[in-house]
Amino acid sequence: MKRIFKFLTGRLCIIGVMILIQVTWIVLFLLDVSRRYYFVSIVLNLIALALAFSIVRQWTNPSSKLSWCFVIMAVPIVGVPLYLIFGRPGLTRGTRRRMDAVNARVEPYLKKNDALSDHLKQEHVEAALQTEYIWNVSHNPVCDHTTSRYFPCGEELFEAMMSDIRKAKQYIFLEFFIWDQGYMYDTLVEELAKKAAVGVDVRMIYDDFGCISTMPPHFYRSLQEKGIKCAAFNPARPVMAIIMNHRDHRKILVVDGKVGYTGGANIADEYINRIERFGYWKDTGIRLEGAAVWSFAVMFLEMWDFIVDSEEPYEKYMPERAFVESVPTEGYVQPYGDTPLDNENVGENVYLNMICHATRYVYIYTPYLILDQEMIVTLCNAAKCGVDVRIVTPGIPDKKMVYMLTRAHYAKLLENGVRIYEYTPGFLHAKCFVCDDKYATVGSINLDYRSLYLHFECGVFLYQTPSVAEVLADMQQTFSVSREVTPADCHKKHPLGTSLIHALLRLAAPLL
Repeated sequence: MKRIFKFLTGRLCIIGVMILIQVTWIVLFLLDVSRRYYFVSIVLNLIALALAFSIVRQWTNPSSKLSWCFVIMAVPIVGVPLYLIFGRPGLTRGTRRRMDAVNARVEPYLKKNDALSDHLKQEHVEAALQTEYIWNVSHNPVCDHTTSRYFPCGEELFEAMMSDIRKAKQYIFLEFFIWDQGYMYDTLVEELAKKAAVGVDVRMIYDDFGCISTMPPHFYRSLQEKGIKCAAFNPARPVMAIIMNHRDHRKILVVDGKVGYTGGANIADEYINRIERFGYWKDTGIRLEGAAVWSFAVMFLEMWDFIVDSEEPYEKYMPERAFVESVPTEGYVQPYGDTPLDNENVGENVYLNMICHATRYVYIYTPYLILDQEMIVTLCNAAKCGVDVRIVTPGIPDKKMVYMLTRAHYAKLLENGVRIYEYTPGFLHAKCFVCDDKYATVGSINLDYRSLYLHFECGVFLYQTPSVAEVLADMQQTFSVSREVTPADCHKKHPLGTSLIHALLRLAAPLL
């Protein structure tokens, strides 16, 4: 009962109800007017048709366009206002101009090492093509003088993060989608406050929607009193003008420009299994030390300047050249960011390139398997070419409808030779690829429409680093404790209603 009351009085419920009231009022108003005046119904249908044409002209995912056009044309009174609130692919013009201005200031701070790129081309052309793509679209260079360490669970990841935070001398940057009260949050904030008290520049970015049901409305004030600077991305407000689609889903920690982290874990106790939700919560992360960390520092500062509308020189945050050159080279490391504002699906294309270049195997972790046609075709083609394609999804879901949609994609993949495993111990939240003992990527990017098309995301591409073997070893261990799904599982007799629900879910997938 207490949990229900907390939900009903929480920001998420209040904002959702207020937006629902506004949408309902508009729908009822249009319905009433169109009944009284026939020409209004005609005008509304013409608006729906014009909007559908506008959507078709966009350079966005065809599945998403199909879903929105279906809703808009089938029920214009509902579809038109819903699209204007939740479906627009970009931010406002003013917001886009601000982001473009920040991007222009950032570019000079990221420089390509042409000699390193040329050396990689001679060593392995497919890896070089991937790094060239990432450079051209996200302007993050491939780096040497970097070490990497992979963490197969949130507990080990958090322990390492805290160890590095305690060593901070100059600054600590944190950017996470979800912050939740508990042991992890309290331990982190206590150490951040200590560092801020001795002059370390401590900053945190949180996604307001990501924290809407986990933190009090003005929790940042208590952090600011402790000397921790805070910035909220895209604050959620109960008005229809809000564009809810774009969220900051990144997970970044940077300490002094020397050490950086990314992965799937947020700041909440389930990620380190201090509390149990959906069985054992498996997440992963990676620690970088050396030259590649600078890309994550720049990503954070770029987002910070965008949110708080500031301009500051980045030079003071760069690590000393002597330190960078002292770090040994362990393969090639390239962080990358993805933004929904550039019509370039960097996260998805990095995944697609890895699948296309795989010759022996490609293994995948993803909590959600909500695929577009490009990804389905690429996975199936790789499997039909003899590549061992395996995907691990959760055995215990966190969202039942999304889990139904994940399973709705199984049959097509299995029919074409893709192998699917469900993580028996609990919920798998990791987002990793590894292939051919050569490449891996670890980051925040799920295999779903929101991550691939609508969120700000990040990851790190790894080639010939020891951490690639660490990712592979973790995946092999995970296979051993997971249940392999068979075609027979998908061909069990389902009621007509279930099949219809699966079909509707696949149609609505880009809208979820």
